[in-house]
Amino acid sequence: MGAAVRRAVGTVVAANPERVAAWQRNERGSWGFLSGQAVVTCQRLLGRQLTETERRVVWDALWRSLLATRMTQAPGDQS
Repeated sequence: MGAAVRRAVGTVVAANPERVAAWQRNERGSWGFLSGQAVVTCQRLLGRQLTETERRVVWDALWRSLLATRMTQAPGDQS
């Protein structure tokens, strides 16, 4: 499942730069959108529903990925 999680998170982050930027600005709804997309994408890759524990793994991987984008962003750069 690890590869599917990494692929799902990478796909969602790459496909939604405007939502990632909204998350970085703490805009309401941005986390819910991104986390939902990551779960749905992972489910598609695996061909099945995720358990509650697996959803939490996806959310954790997404959160870590988003934090990494925040840390690598240049000061003052909101794009």
